[in-house]
Amino acid sequence: MSFRPDLDLSGTIARLFVHPVKSCAGVEVSEALLTPAGLELDRAFMVVDAQGRFLTQRQHPRMALVRPQIGAQEPLLRLQAPGMPDLPVALPEPAPASARTGVSVSVWDDVVPAWDMGEPAAQWFSAFLGLACRLVRFDPAHWRLSSLDWTGGIEAPNRFSDGFPLLVASQASVDGLNERLLAAGEAAVGVERFRPNIVIGGVEAHDEDRIDALHIGTPEGEVRLQLVKPCVRCPIPDIDPATAESTPAVSTALRRYRQDKRLGGAISFGMNAIVLEGAGRLLRVGQPIAADLRFD
Repeated sequence: MSFRPDLDLSGTIARLFVHPVKSCAGVEVSEALLTPAGLELDRAFMVVDAQGRFLTQRQHPRMALVRPQIGAQEPLLRLQAPGMPDLPVALPEPAPASARTGVSVSVWDDVVPAWDMGEPAAQWFSAFLGLACRLVRFDPAHWRLSSLDWTGGIEAPNRFSDGFPLLVASQASVDGLNERLLAAGEAAVGVERFRPNIVIGGVEAHDEDRIDALHIGTPEGEVRLQLVKPCVRCPIPDIDPATAESTPAVSTALRRYRQDKRLGGAISFGMNAIVLEGAGRLLRVGQPIAADLRFD
């Protein structure tokens, strides 16, 4: 029997991505633990300047070349970048009595508490990016809420993401973009440029725009995500994650057909989501998804 045949749309989880360090490369995984604040470790770390302000690929495209590896056998995040030695970062959260330094950092308009990850990490990022900066970790004791205007008043926590715990996109949406790019004589791009957490397959291009609640079938029970806000697109999808070089081809193509009335005409691609039900369950590639569509 198919999963939730009573709903309008069905498909599967096609790919899963975790982005441990905000604005650095993502890690494709076959499974990930869902927490109230998104996939485990997603945007748990962030690079900040000397004033504690967050850094992103928008101003520092070389961040795309920092590639995390999540240890399978040890609780370790290993960061790699061209010309740099590997940087090991411990994953266990420090105990309250540890010597880890507590700091205040800013991400967009929010000022939040974080843990400074120490001098070796600061020196590593400063050397690679060419400016004084530090690596910090989100303090899980803090409750940073997503925009209540878009969540309908639901208190949905997130870590260092731009504003919401999850980003959902469909493979068909990327395929549709690539058809337009190829027709314009440009190279096709991967979904990685859009930095999603959950890529859904078996649906039509931009069906995610019209999904209300996304249901996911897991052995432990159903997961339910609410898709709440179209994701406004900045120039980051123009940056090639393999080279950190930027060309305007993606933004130019999107501007022709992805201006979103819900956002005053801004370009959107993918949908931000919050967790309604199922935190603590494992999401896996291949799990069935289903949803009702809205046409408001």
